[in-house]
Order: sequence, then C-alpha cells, then structure tokens
Amino acid sequence: MLMVTDITAWHGSAQILFGVSLVVRPGEVVALMGRNGMGKSTLIRALMGLCRIRSGSVTWQGREIHRLPPYRIARLGIGLVPEGRQVFPTLTVRENLLAVAANYGQLEEPFTLEHVFALFPRLAERPGHLGRELSGGEQQMLAIARALMINPRLLLLDEAGEGLAPLVREEIWQGLDHLRRRGLAILVVDRDIDALLRISDRLLFMEKGSIVWQDEHPFPCLDSSVKLRYLGV
Repeated sequence: MLMVTDITAWHGSAQILFGVSLVVRPGEVVALMGRNGMGKSTLIRALMGLCRIRSGSVTWQGREIHRLPPYRIARLGIGLVPEGRQVFPTLTVRENLLAVAANYGQLEEPFTLEHVFALFPRLAERPGHLGRELSGGEQQMLAIARALMINPRLLLLDEAGEGLAPLVREEIWQGLDHLRRRGLAILVVDRDIDALLRISDRLLFMEKGSIVWQDEHPFPCLDSSVKLRYLGV
C-alpha cells in the first residue's frame, strides 16, 4: 500500500532523515518508536508532503506521491493526526468533523458522525463544544475522528497518546484497536511500547534519522536490551 524508499530530508541546513525505507501493507498496523529528536515526526510530515524530500521516493498504491502537495495526498486516502492535535479551535466538535467529511478512500462502508461518535463517546457528549473548550484527551480524540471523516485507507498518527492521562490513553488505544479490527492500515508514532505491542503487526525503531531495528508480531526478538537501547534515557 505505502512504500517509502531511501528518503532523505532536511530542516534548513540540518539533515534529519538518512535513507529511511519502510512499507505499510493493507490492513497493517505499524508502530514507529524512538527517543525524542530521532526524526519520527519529520518522517510523518514528509509522508504527507509537509516536509520536502530531497531524495528517495514515497509510493502510494503504485503511484509516486512525494512531489504532491499535502491536500492532494490527503485526497488519495491518507489521513493525518498531527502532533499537537491542531483541531479547529473556534469550530464545534460537529463542525470540526463535518468540515472535512469526504470519502477519499472510496470505502464501501464509510465513516460517519455516528461511527466516530460511537468510537469516542466523549465526543458524542460534546457535539456543540468548541475545539478550544475540550480537554487535551478530547482534542486528541477529535483529531483522530476528524482524520477518519475523510475515510482514509491509511491513518498516520504522530504521538498518539503524548501527555495524556492514563485512562484517556487507554480509550484511544481501544479506539485504535477497533480501527485495526475494521481493517484500516495505521502508521502510529508513540512511546507507549506496551500499548503498541497489543495492537501492532510490526514494530520499527528510529535512531538518528534512520530505521535501525524492526520486528514482526509476535516480536520474538524484542527484549529489555532492545528497549533500553532505543527508548532508554
């Protein structure tokens, strides 16, 4: 579905990505982990056209997309939940969702307001609240729901549970597990390794702008030394 081949990217004069390659297959959940500053968010931004790729390629369903603007990438059926949530602060929950509603992924059973409200009942209780009036966890749920309203075939989540209370994080992980069982492909960035192990088909670690370790479920090679090396402080 998604094939990333040897991409490089810079912020100004500083190179951030060094020949990153990965694939996401249909219906697969791929978890991307690593310490802060290792290039994970830059990779997500690069996939959505928000950060220019200097070399390499990004192919979506057989078509190169790395030269397309972000809105055209979204219209191909790729949804983004950005770091920091970035919900529309002066729109209500309902307006945040309806503002982007489309079926870009051409799903046979598209997501609707009813679907995303069932996925995140907290949002169903606050349809008239402005985005800025929601808690951090509710804003994250809204950001995920908003991305689902374009009906993507691939969902990109940057820092899915960062800074959220444990109970709220668990609600989000349960929601992602539901999406996995529905067959939605997901590339998710987070540091909650225990939660990611529950829902992921494949686990990748980034270090200094490169993919340095990966394994597939049931992760027979993942042990405490790997966790310490790539996640320890």
